[in-house]
This record gives sequence, structure tokens and C-alpha cells, in this order.
Amino acid sequence: MPTMAVDTHWRCYASPVFVDRRPVEELAGVWVHEVSHLLRDHHGRSDRVARERGLTGPAERLRMNIAADCEINDDAFGDGLVRPEGAVDPAFLQLPDGQLMEDYLRQFRLGRLTESLAWLDCGSGADGLERDWDLGPDGADGLSEQERDAVRFRVARGINARPGSAPKGWRRWAEKVFHPPQPWRELLGAAVRSATSSGGAGEDYTYGRPSRRSAGTPGVVLPSLRRRPPRVAVVIDTSGSVSDAELGSALLEVAAIARAVGGRRDLVSVVPCDASARAAHSLCRAEGIPLTGGGGTDLRTGFAKALRSSPAPDAVVVLTDGQTPWPDTRPACRTVVGLFPRERSNGSWDEDDPEYVPDTPPEWARVVVIESGPGTAR
Repeated sequence: MPTMAVDTHWRCYASPVFVDRRPVEELAGVWVHEVSHLLRDHHGRSDRVARERGLTGPAERLRMNIAADCEINDDAFGDGLVRPEGAVDPAFLQLPDGQLMEDYLRQFRLGRLTESLAWLDCGSGADGLERDWDLGPDGADGLSEQERDAVRFRVARGINARPGSAPKGWRRWAEKVFHPPQPWRELLGAAVRSATSSGGAGEDYTYGRPSRRSAGTPGVVLPSLRRRPPRVAVVIDTSGSVSDAELGSALLEVAAIARAVGGRRDLVSVVPCDASARAAHSLCRAEGIPLTGGGGTDLRTGFAKALRSSPAPDAVVVLTDGQTPWPDTRPACRTVVGLFPRERSNGSWDEDDPEYVPDTPPEWARVVVIESGPGTAR
């Protein structure tokens, strides 16, 4: 590897000789550049372009690496970030700024302008072509799909929080990571707010302010009923039937649920669950929740874990594909189910019971179907 590189599993590699010969300030610019390939999914996009346009071989992958570099480098440096020596930008190829990798790829071929770039190699994380040094899917410290989505979400949130200090290309990227609110997302937020604001939810007696009725009972101090911020337990289905993309979506919904209850993340707990429930995690940052699992599904254990929390939740939100047994009895608190839809023709099948159809969520739960189109609720 000539300089630094990344692979498709989000590992970073570095040439010791290259690192030794560069100042720290320039190395920082190189690392930002390499990580940018990962955040922008250049390896996945390169694979799609290769399939769609019939592009094969190392030379075409080099073109993809160059085009991806142009997308990043047209506005990445400055404001304290040193531009690395030899960084390729659109001007080098006599092309305009502000375009995407796919656009640049249509506008140049390998030739006179690019002959000095034969050394360029940002790794499989930039163009999708596996390298000899890659550790592969079974190597150490690779990130899963939902972990990658969580990192993207965190970076995009930071950019959106301070849009005035971010380059235009990064603002455009962050806006795409945060999809516009879908109707189903509004429905889910409304269902959570309804569950946590209904009579009895979040109410308790306190002696912090005596009841006005104490005036009629000399010598006896009566507690008053006061509303406290509601607590929400989120049970996330991490069974094998739930895709990595849906788990990534679940992380986004956890953050939305926290906003629906006033932004108090300390009042939201998360219980990952497949056939058994894991430990309940207090929500400090949604991307820090380990969504482990991958086995069968029995969310009854997740319900039990959530309801045993101390203090008890005022509402339970379940994010699942619905292919699970449900509790026989209604919980003491309100329940909202965010349902990842499944086509029945492609759903669960049991060899011992070919007619098996998963139970629908119980009538006592408010159900919101989470889908890419308009949402539905019941």
C-alpha cells in the first residue's frame, strides 16, 4: 500500500514509511479523506456503477477511485484541515466542482491527464475492489452494517447541528442521511406522545408540595399528585429475520422516540431481544446501543425485561417485523408497536406446520407500520 487506505469493512491501513515522512497536520487531512470514502459509501456505489455500466478490471476501479477523490476533495480542505500533497480534485482533470463520483466518472478516461495517478490507491473502501492486504469479512475490528449506519448518523447529526461551518458537499451528504420525515414517522411519534401523555402516565404522588387537601386534615401532611417526565422502554427485535438496514432504521427511531418525550434521553431505555432479552441500556447516544442477537424471536422476554425495569416504564415501544409470540396479558402501561412490514408470501415458514402464519400484534397495542411509502396506523 503506497500511502493510506480503507477497506469495505471500515478498517484503516497505513504505510509506515508514508506516515514517517509526513507531518501530523497532513496525515490528518489524509485520514479525513480516507474516512470520507467510507461515510459516502464509495465502495458500494462503485460496485453498483460497475454492474450498471459493465465496467470491469483494475483500470476501471482506478477511474472510480479518481472520481471518488474528486467528489471529496473539491471542498474538503481549508479551515484548519491541511490539503495533502498530491490530492486529486476536479480542477486537476479540468472538470467543474460540486459533482458526484458517478457524474465525474462519465467525463474522463485514463490517459494523459491521469498518467501521473497510477500510484493512487485508497483501498477497497474507495472503489470496491479487494486488495491483497485486506483482512476480509472475518478479520478483526470490522464494523457491521448497522454500526456503519450508526457512525454515518452521528457524523451527519454533527454536520446538521453546525451547518454554517460545513462545506456544501458535506451538507448535501448529511441531508441525504437524514431522510425527510415520512408519514409513518409522524404517526409513530404521535403514538408515543399519546401513550406517554394519557391519564395516569408519568403521574405520581410527592411530598415535595403538600396537597391542598392537607388544610382539612390538621397534623397530617397529604402528598400531591404531580406529573413527572414519562419513561419509555424500547424493545428492538434483533432476530435473524430483521435486516441490518432495519436495525439501522431502529436506531434512528430510538432517537426520534427520545425527541417525542421531550429529548430526555436518560428516560429512554433500550432492550435488544431475539429469543432472549439482553441487558436494558439507558439511552445516552442511540449509536452506542449494541444491537446483538440474530437468533429466533420471542419478544415476550423483551416485554418482561422492560416491565421489570426500575422505575417501571410509562410506555413500551416495540420495533419488530412481527414474527414473534406476543404476551398473553396486557401490560400495565401503554404499548406502541412499530412494525417492519413483511409480504406473507415471503414470510415465515415452518416445515412441521406449512400453514403457519405469525400472530398479529394484540389489540391492546397501538400499531404503526414502518415502510418507505405512506404509513398506516391502527
